[in-house]
Amino acid sequence: MAQTDNKRFFENLSGAGKAIAVLTSGGDAQGMNAAVRAVVRMGIYVGAKVYFVHEGYQGMVDGGDNIKEATWESVSSMLQMGGTVIGSARCKDFRMHEGRLKAAHNLVQRGITNLCVIGGDGSLTGANLFREEWSGLLAELVQQGLIDEEASQKYSALHIVGMVGSIDNDFCGTDMTIGTDSALHRIIEVVDAIMTTAQSHQRTFVLEVMGRHCGYLALVSALACGADWVLIPEMPPEDGWEEKMCQKLSATRSRGSRLNIIIVAEGAIDRHGKAITSSIVKDLVVQRLGFDTRVTILGHVQRGGTPSAFDRILASRMGVEAVLALLETTANTPACVVSLCGNQSVRLPLMECVQMIQHLYLIKYNNNNTNVFVCTCRSFENNLKTYKLLAHRKPESELPQSNFNVAVLNVGAPAAGMNAAVRSAVRVGISEGHKMFAVSDGFEGFYKGQIKEIKWADVGGWTGQGGSLLGTKRTLPAKHIDKIAEQMRKYNINALLVIGGFEVCLPAWTLVHDTVLTFPPSPYVPMVMVPATVSNNVPGSDLSIGADTALNAITVTCDRIKQSASGTKHRVFIIETMGGYCGYLASVGGLAAGADAAYIFEEPFDIRDLQSNVEHLTEKMKTSIQRGLVLRYLSIYLSVCLTVCLCLCLNENSNENYTTDFIYQLYSEEGKGVFDCRKNVLGHMQQGGAPSPFDRNFGTKIAAKAMQWISKKLNESYRKGRVFANTEDSACLLGMRRRALVFQPVVQLRDETDFVHRIPKEQWWLKLRPLMKILAKYKTSYDISDSGQLEHVVLNRPKQSEAMAAI
Repeated sequence: MAQTDNKRFFENLSGAGKAIAVLTSGGDAQGMNAAVRAVVRMGIYVGAKVYFVHEGYQGMVDGGDNIKEATWESVSSMLQMGGTVIGSARCKDFRMHEGRLKAAHNLVQRGITNLCVIGGDGSLTGANLFREEWSGLLAELVQQGLIDEEASQKYSALHIVGMVGSIDNDFCGTDMTIGTDSALHRIIEVVDAIMTTAQSHQRTFVLEVMGRHCGYLALVSALACGADWVLIPEMPPEDGWEEKMCQKLSATRSRGSRLNIIIVAEGAIDRHGKAITSSIVKDLVVQRLGFDTRVTILGHVQRGGTPSAFDRILASRMGVEAVLALLETTANTPACVVSLCGNQSVRLPLMECVQMIQHLYLIKYNNNNTNVFVCTCRSFENNLKTYKLLAHRKPESELPQSNFNVAVLNVGAPAAGMNAAVRSAVRVGISEGHKMFAVSDGFEGFYKGQIKEIKWADVGGWTGQGGSLLGTKRTLPAKHIDKIAEQMRKYNINALLVIGGFEVCLPAWTLVHDTVLTFPPSPYVPMVMVPATVSNNVPGSDLSIGADTALNAITVTCDRIKQSASGTKHRVFIIETMGGYCGYLASVGGLAAGADAAYIFEEPFDIRDLQSNVEHLTEKMKTSIQRGLVLRYLSIYLSVCLTVCLCLCLNENSNENYTTDFIYQLYSEEGKGVFDCRKNVLGHMQQGGAPSPFDRNFGTKIAAKAMQWISKKLNESYRKGRVFANTEDSACLLGMRRRALVFQPVVQLRDETDFVHRIPKEQWWLKLRPLMKILAKYKTSYDISDSGQLEHVVLNRPKQSEAMAAI
C-alpha cells in the first residue's frame, strides 16, 4: 500500500534497539492476556525486544527469572484465557524507595527503558512515580557502583504507557476498561438464570455485585436486565428511599410481574455515609412487603471466565496502540494511557486521568459530602439517565399529554437486542406522553393492519429476550405504499421508529418520497431508523444492534473448535460466518478469535493470495513441530456473506469461485503431511441466543435517544392540528459515528451506500484488518493516521438536580 499525504504508516517507526517490558498489576481482569499478547507480538514485529515481568511490580523488584524475554510463540493460545498468565501481585516493596531502586537496576541490566503497565489507577500512578524518579534512581545506582556512567547515559529516560485493566470501569477518560464487558457477561448470565427460578416461585432477588467505589457494573447490569431498583456508591439515595423502593416493587407485582430484581453495588451507601448491604435490603423487603426474598453475592465469579469478544478486541487494539505510543515517545513526552472513546482509541496524559479521579473522590468524601454526584467513566451519566427513564414510571397525572401516536416496528432479519430497543422506545415514548403502537411482522404486518397499542407493562422482561418478539420480515414497503398510507391514516400514526438492518434505509427513502406523492394529503411524518443487524452493514453507523452478540457466538464457537484439536494433531479449521457481502463478522470475529487470516469481499483475493496463505501457515506449523509445540491456528476467511475460520474466514459471497469447499479442499491437499483440515459453517446460530450486555445496553440507549428525537420533531412540526414534517432531516438514521451517536438524514446516505452489495462504501473496521495480520505474523501496512496525538481529559458533570432524580 502506497503512502499518501493524509496517511501515516507504522513502517516509519522502528523498534530496533529498543526493549519493552510488559506487566500486569493489581487485580486481574479478563482481557489482560489479549493485551499482553498484542504488546509482545507488535513489539517483536517492529524489531524490539519484549520482556515479560511476572508477578507485577513484585517481579520487577525481585528480578531474576521474573523478568524473561518473550517470544512469538510464548503468547500462543493466550487470547482466550481469563485472568493474567504472567501473574499479578500487590507489591508493598515497590511503594518504598529501596524497592524502586532494585526495580530500576533490574531493568537497566536488561536494557529496558520502555514499560507497558496494565492495571488500575494505583498501578499506573506507581509507574508514573517510577518514571519521575528514574534519573535519580540511576544516579544512585552509579554512586553505589551497580551500573557505570555509560549505562546511566544510555538508559537515561524511562517511557511509560498504561492500559487500564479493571472490571469496575472506574478510570477517568475512557468509555470502557479492559475486563468490564466480560464482568458484565458474568453478571448477566447469573441474572438471566436467577430470573427463571424467581419467576417460578414469585421471589425477589437481591444481587450484590462488585464496585466498592464505582457502581458501573451495578448500574449497567440493572439497565441490561431491567432491574426494579439499583443502589450505587456514586449516588446515595434520598432519605426515605426504603419506602419508595417498596412502593416500586409492590407496583411491579400489581401489574402482573412474578419477580423483582434489586442490584446492589458492594460500596452502596446512604446520604449519611451508612453502608447499604444486600442483607439490609433483603430484610427491608421481607419486613415491609412480606415477599419471599433471597440474596446472591456474585463475588469473584465476576473476574473469572474467558474474556468476551469486546474485551479481546479492545485489549488487542490497546496493546498495539501502546507499542506505537512507546515508539513515538520522546524524553519530553508525558506518560500516557491508551483509552477508548466511542469506537476510537485515544491517548490521554496518565496523570491527568489519575488526578481527575482523585479530585472527584476528594469532593465526594471530604467532610463526608455524600450528596455530591460523581462518575468516572464517560458513559456513566448516559446510563444513569436512561435507567431513570425506563425503570421508574411516572404517575399518569405527571405525564405530558402530547396526543401523538408513534408506531415502532422491526424489519429485516432478527438481531439480538431488538427487543431491548423496542422496550426502551415504548417506555420512553409513554414517558413523553405519546400513545405507542406496535407493528407485527415489519412492513408486511403494517400494510395488513397488524397494529395494536402497546403499554408499559407489555414490554416487561423483553430486554434479555433474543430474536424479535414483534416479528420481523424482509418485506419492503415499495409495493404496498397505498395500504401502508391507509393504515397510517386509520391509526393516525404521527411518527415511525424503524429498527432493523440494511432494509431500514430503503423503506425510509420510499416512504419519505413516495407516500405523500401518491396519497395526498398523507402526512409527512418524522421517521427515525435504528440499525439492528448481525452483519453490521447499515450505512451511517459504525455499529449495529446484534453484531456484538454474533461476534461472541463466533468467538465462543472458535474457542471450542480449537479446544477440540488440543490433542496431538495439527489442524486447520475453515469457519464460515454470516455477513452477506460485508466482512465485519469475519474480520472482527477473526481478530477476537485469533484467526490466521480472513477473506472478505471488500478486499478481493485470488489464487496467489491463497497460495501465499497456505505456504505461510505450513511454515508456521513446521516451526511449531520443530520446537515441540502443539499449536492451533485459527483462520477466518470471509467473503461476500459468510466467513471461514482457521487459516481462512470466508463470507458466503466473498468469491463465486473460491468457495468454502474450494478452500477446504485446497488446504487439505496442500497441508498433507503437515496438518489436516476441517470446515464448519456457523449459520444461524449467530443470530440466536440471548443478547450480550453490550447489545442490550446499546439497543436500550440508542432507542431512547431516537424516541426523544421523535418527540422533539413532533413538537416542532405540529401545525394547524396535524404533523407536517417536510424537511430533509425529518427522516434520519441514528448511528454511532466514531465517538458519538449522530442523527443523519437518510437522503444524505445515498452517496455513501453500495446498493448492489448492500454495504457502506467506507467501513471503519477495515482499519482493524492489518492488526489481525500483524498478530498472525504477516507483513502488512498499518494506517496510524488516527494515532499519535495526546488529548486532554474532559469530564462533564451533570446538573445536581438531574443526577439526584435518577434513582
